[in-house]
Amino acid sequence: MAAPDSPSAALQRRDLCSRGIRLAGKMRSDVVDLLEAYVERQGLDASASVAAVEGVPVAAAERWDEQTGTQRLLENLAAYRAFRALLAQMLEEQREQLGEADAALGRALAAVLLQVSAFAYHLEELLRLESRGPPSEEAAGPPPASHLSLFERKLRGLGVLRELAQWAVRSTRDLRQLAKPSPGSSSAPSPAESP
Repeated sequence: MAAPDSPSAALQRRDLCSRGIRLAGKMRSDVVDLLEAYVERQGLDASASVAAVEGVPVAAAERWDEQTGTQRLLENLAAYRAFRALLAQMLEEQREQLGEADAALGRALAAVLLQVSAFAYHLEELLRLESRGPPSEEAAGPPPASHLSLFERKLRGLGVLRELAQWAVRSTRDLRQLAKPSPGSSSAPSPAESP
């Protein structure tokens, strides 16, 4: 593999970031559509206020501009791994609650879960490129929801989807920042890098 500062590694990083930005944009669009369907199917008010949900990573970051690229990738990866577990739990609850009566919502939720898994894998690839393998996955999983009432589970699902949409926006920002040339490199491609 190329050294992290080599021109080929920089090109590969920019390519992975560009693809990641497209994935995050598509995911955000699908999450917004799913959020609308979820609110309608669950009989919720779209403007309902949802308190912070246990186990849901918050997209807002203090001192975002001071984070390194690796820190950004690690936070994103941790968040998407958490969302993968939360969405799987939501999908299971959806199947139990509605059975096959609302297959469209279940398919949309499964599609977003697949996108989240693919995006987490994409982040792992970026971490490998940065000469830092992804951290191992913790087997903690999502917080138990069995103690929640049906309405509380619906609100938790709303909170999960809202925060996932925010993470898609943050991920796009993080990947754009990561795609920028590092301070020590020139912004113009060398003749070998030009098409």
